[in-house]
Amino acid sequence: MTAAAQRPATLQDVARVAGVSRSTASRVVAGTGFASPTARQQVAAAVDQLGYVPNPAARALVRGGGVRLVVAVAGTSSAVLDDPYVHRVVGSAAQVCAPAGIGVALHWLPLGEPGALDQLAGDRSVCGVVLVNTTVDLLDALPRSLRGRVASIGIGSATVPSFDVDNDAGASEVLRHLYATGRRRIAMVTGPRWLPCSQRPVLAYRRLMRQAGLPERVLPGDFTAARGRAAAGEALRRWPDVDAIYGISDETALGVMATLHDRGVRVPGDVAVAGFDDIPLAGMTAPALTTASHPVGRIAVAAATAVLDGRPVAPVTLFPSALVARNST
Repeated sequence: MTAAAQRPATLQDVARVAGVSRSTASRVVAGTGFASPTARQQVAAAVDQLGYVPNPAARALVRGGGVRLVVAVAGTSSAVLDDPYVHRVVGSAAQVCAPAGIGVALHWLPLGEPGALDQLAGDRSVCGVVLVNTTVDLLDALPRSLRGRVASIGIGSATVPSFDVDNDAGASEVLRHLYATGRRRIAMVTGPRWLPCSQRPVLAYRRLMRQAGLPERVLPGDFTAARGRAAAGEALRRWPDVDAIYGISDETALGVMATLHDRGVRVPGDVAVAGFDDIPLAGMTAPALTTASHPVGRIAVAAATAVLDGRPVAPVTLFPSALVARNST
């Protein structure tokens, strides 16, 4: 067997067998530019004879279209890349990209360094970017060359479409459920203050507490179970009469439940607990955690599709969130 027979056929092989130039063969295979009917027939026959499979990566690089969709995640440290939420975004984006021969890469954007986007803008292998944990500073610093190739999971702008869960409505449903079960002294553990989308549930909480004439009891959080543990201890110390704690994420709420268990506080007998996200673990705890749904997969698919399609879409797309009532309330 010859060396040529051992390797996959190349575009040069197709051109040689078809009796045309490499550029003509390239135009026929890519479906772009002019080629005579005879040349098209000859190239098609050569492709069939050799079993030639176009390399999507090489073709995209030649066009300057890129071969990677980058999921760029803002955060205070690279540990944000280990978040299960981020993994779900990457997996869902890959489902969209794989049929197009596009890979998905994960990239950390250090908080307070919006210029980090310049690196992606100058990389010809990048076809587009999905921003996660988007901030106003990031949007303001978006390089001109990336415009039209970016979608945001979180806040957007006039040039960057945004896709996110309607966590205002979801949080409101959870809080109304707590109220309906008789809870009147409800504390809330928030998300990071620097993250704009995490402030919507806080506004919903404050609005509903005012409407019901109930005290506002807000504790800072960061989406982690560790912070939920600490916040639960602080809530019990500051407000011994607390009868419900709502965590802005399920991980935070699970941390809250762990501290209450350690302190001998019954859930939901003494204190009801609720979260947000409906992660798989939420339904397997004892008691199972009341929460609200978060269609991360659908959101990521929509964002990745918007980047790859490159067509105008609605500036803001919010996906509904629904109450998932379980035994913790």
